[in-house]
Amino acid sequence: MGIFGWLKRNERASAQPADERVTATLNRIVHLDPQLALVQKYRARMAPAVGTCIDHVGRLVASLPGSRDANAASWSSDACIHAFFAIPDDVALVFSRSHDMRAFFADNPDMTHAYAVLSMAMIERRVLGVAQVGEHARPDVVQTTVSFSDHRVRICARTDAELRDDIVRRVVDQLVLDGLQGVADDASRREVLEEERALLRTRLQLLERQGAGMSAVLGGEPAVDVGELARLQARIEENSRNLENLGLPMDALERKFDHVHDVLAAPASRIHVDVKRLRLDKMNVVMTDASSQPGDEIEFPLARIPGPLQETRAFSIVRFARTDLLPTGNMFDEAARLL
Repeated sequence: MGIFGWLKRNERASAQPADERVTATLNRIVHLDPQLALVQKYRARMAPAVGTCIDHVGRLVASLPGSRDANAASWSSDACIHAFFAIPDDVALVFSRSHDMRAFFADNPDMTHAYAVLSMAMIERRVLGVAQVGEHARPDVVQTTVSFSDHRVRICARTDAELRDDIVRRVVDQLVLDGLQGVADDASRREVLEEERALLRTRLQLLERQGAGMSAVLGGEPAVDVGELARLQARIEENSRNLENLGLPMDALERKFDHVHDVLAAPASRIHVDVKRLRLDKMNVVMTDASSQPGDEIEFPLARIPGPLQETRAFSIVRFARTDLLPTGNMFDEAARLL
């Protein structure tokens, strides 16, 4: 029996019954990085952090607003859909451009609707515009406008509940990747430190040899900058401490485990979802409390996506009908017309 088989059998024999979600997540972590299965008591040690992460992310996802219909008709009746899209025809065009949406309907011929996550970049601008001030219209009033762009539809499901479960899984997986990225950063930093230490030692040897050799031959004072020698020696010692803090190469597996474990054990420090509330007019101008003009109250989540880019995007859970999916030829024609 191979070592992987022995470890798996040993874990099954000693592990307590676990929540199915935790078990599935532990399996996905090993799929992302099989080396973690070699860590002693991997499942027992990682399970509490995984449970904490799933519970936290699950509460966040459960608190998201309910799904809303995304179609041309709702552009006129739903203030959020009206704010997200410039014109009614944009709704079908955005969803029809999504490869994931088309693949979902192709794989599920019995489904008349798909539930999906619509994410967007939100841009707020300060502009001069026309506003009603008392009984007069003024053309030079400072206003804030909101626009949404870079619409993306990537996650699709058969029901609202299935979609939320999938969101939880994907967020937890992203946090695992975030932990593994920390390992990669450490490895990259180690290479830099080791290279720097080698260069510093070479420079130090040259300077020391210069002082010891040429000074003795010429019979004068050592031709070396004592201050520079001290600075180089201090940098070498600091470099050595930094390398020691990164751990020895033989500890890499445990350190990898610790990186992933620590991220999953404290998900609140990396996942942020805020609810944005605005009152907008039909042109997406933000109405202040002092505004007498009519406006619609909208509410949508803003999430910071963990990872190298650290994006913050607006998003909404929506329902899209198969009948609104544009044929491929019509989709390109519509895109050309809008351009």
